[in-house]
Amino acid sequence: MSLTKITNVDTVELQEGSHNAAFQEDNDTSEASCSREHQATSFSFATPEQNEYTQIKPYAGMPKEVLMLYSSKACYRIPREILFWLIIACTLALIAITITIVALSPRCMSWWQLTPVYQVYPRSFKDSNADGVGDLKGIMEKLSHFEYLNIKAIWISPFYKSPMKDFGYDVEDFRQIDPLFGTMEDFDNLLTGMHDKGLKLIMDYIPNHTSDKHVWFQLSRNGTEPYKDYYIWVNCTADKPPNNWVSVFGNSTWEYDEIRQQCYFHQFLKEQPDLNYRNPRVIEEMTDIIHFWLKKGVDGFRMDAVKHMLEATHLRNEPQVDPDQDPSTVDTEFELYHDYTYTQPGLHEILTEWRMEMDSYSREPGRYRFMVTESYDYEEIDKTMRYYGTSYATESNFPFNFYLLDLPDDLSGNQAKGLVDLWMSKMPKGKWPNWVVGNHDKPRIGSSAGKEYVRAINMLLLTLPGTPTTYYGEEIGMVNVNISVIQDPFGKVDPSNGRDPQRTPMQWNDQLNSGFSDNATGTWLDIAPDYSTVNVELQQADPDSIISQYRALSLLKASDIVLTRGWFCNVWSDVNVFAYLRELDGLKKGFLVLLNFGVDTTTDLSSVGELPDSLTVHLSTVPISQKTFSKSRIPTSRGQGLLLEYSTNQRFYPNHESECYVSEKACYLSALDILYKC
Repeated sequence: MSLTKITNVDTVELQEGSHNAAFQEDNDTSEASCSREHQATSFSFATPEQNEYTQIKPYAGMPKEVLMLYSSKACYRIPREILFWLIIACTLALIAITITIVALSPRCMSWWQLTPVYQVYPRSFKDSNADGVGDLKGIMEKLSHFEYLNIKAIWISPFYKSPMKDFGYDVEDFRQIDPLFGTMEDFDNLLTGMHDKGLKLIMDYIPNHTSDKHVWFQLSRNGTEPYKDYYIWVNCTADKPPNNWVSVFGNSTWEYDEIRQQCYFHQFLKEQPDLNYRNPRVIEEMTDIIHFWLKKGVDGFRMDAVKHMLEATHLRNEPQVDPDQDPSTVDTEFELYHDYTYTQPGLHEILTEWRMEMDSYSREPGRYRFMVTESYDYEEIDKTMRYYGTSYATESNFPFNFYLLDLPDDLSGNQAKGLVDLWMSKMPKGKWPNWVVGNHDKPRIGSSAGKEYVRAINMLLLTLPGTPTTYYGEEIGMVNVNISVIQDPFGKVDPSNGRDPQRTPMQWNDQLNSGFSDNATGTWLDIAPDYSTVNVELQQADPDSIISQYRALSLLKASDIVLTRGWFCNVWSDVNVFAYLRELDGLKKGFLVLLNFGVDTTTDLSSVGELPDSLTVHLSTVPISQKTFSKSRIPTSRGQGLLLEYSTNQRFYPNHESECYVSEKACYLSALDILYKC
């Protein structure tokens, strides 16, 4: 290596023999222009007037003065600027793409849309302390059951402190657990255990009434302020009620109270006095109770009997269904038009306020608080739809859809289609449907429709769009049980309409008390006589059992976007079969569901041009050897459900919009594996 040494006193001298490659002279005259610029560059480590060292190229460890001189050269500056602007352009493009994807993406589905809701009747689910009655610890012991079924949302019927005149729906204290079910510590442990497993707990909330043992009622009947008007009191005599209003349980809604010398109003049992929602303090008190449980971490509420919450203040007689009936004989709710006691003005404003309170607890990701309302409106379905809210105010996420409970009244494919259409055609645009075929107040579907139809009905629930609700035991096909001793207060009034038969203990295995309780003297209601052959343990070991098929359909519904997001389209119904499609724009795969509610038959769907000729069996509720069917000849037997899968580029709904429904339209883009609004 050689450098030109300029003799100056203050000049920094670089010694011969340096091993830094950057100091090696490059005399190649064919060097690139950038190298020639380096060779011509002189550096001064002293004053500008002093001579400089001529450095050939940049070198490691150069001082910043040298670096700055080199960085200004075009061969370094231009690539650097190009790289900088490329990074800026790419960043902006990524931001634009992200914004576009977010803007075009359909809303994320919440937890209550992605799972069935499972109703636990706590008295009958699992007894942990051998007293013959189910409890909270018993539910805790069986959390694995929900995991097996792939169910994430559990609605637990009331466990508040109660005299149990109506088995928990007569609440003595909304902030305490009844000792029959356990302690508040048991509840906290259950809630924590459920959340640890990714499960959601929905509580039963009973806003319409309390127990007559509630401290509010005791103070109200004594005229103690501010509780004097917490309930509805009117002047009357013991033998003459104020009007003809009739309770759900029959007979007058008015009960004379000897202490206050007035009548109080009750739409259910006389031990269940109605709260006065014309009193703002009552609304405040009941809102505080909602806050109490939300702060504990519950994930939602099922609002009980909401249509009863308000009554007309004028107290006029309600019109009779049969004007010619002797008024003195009117003693059941179905003999009156409840113009003044059901769904009164102001009701939805209260529910909207409660929804807003729940929304204030829903801001944390993954902690959305769910609200469902219960209202049996029968032929007045428009009243039920009002619980969805309006375009400017949300109310419940959905009101319970009880119309499939009427399926056994005229069991057929046409009836099934009609009941599904009834809800879907009346549901406000963009709202989410739900389906119920049983609960603690209605006969089990296995009894009302017949055991042979349980599998097909479960397939109906789990392949329709929306959220299905499963009453405990439906996943194994439990049926009503003839009870030896009536417990239900409604059954004591009218044994033919008693609710005990559908509330019998859960059938876990073929051991003592069907595995429900270790109590050697018996359980609170009779065990079903078929428990040795109809139970969870036995069915879990059988891949073709009712529970195994329920689980397979539950897993499929949760994982397949066609079933969670896709269109629902009617394609066929007759006296035997109800058939419908599930399809999604942009996805070739689709499902055809056929449900036989009649007798053995063969269905010809050759008129459905959008269907391919060949359909593959995904699941059949009865064993079959055939794996594919032609659409022109699809045989089904009595009570069979058949889930067929197909692949096609043709969509059914564009040409049949009147037969198709979707809550929020979405399309699938296979290239990016994403959904987008379309």
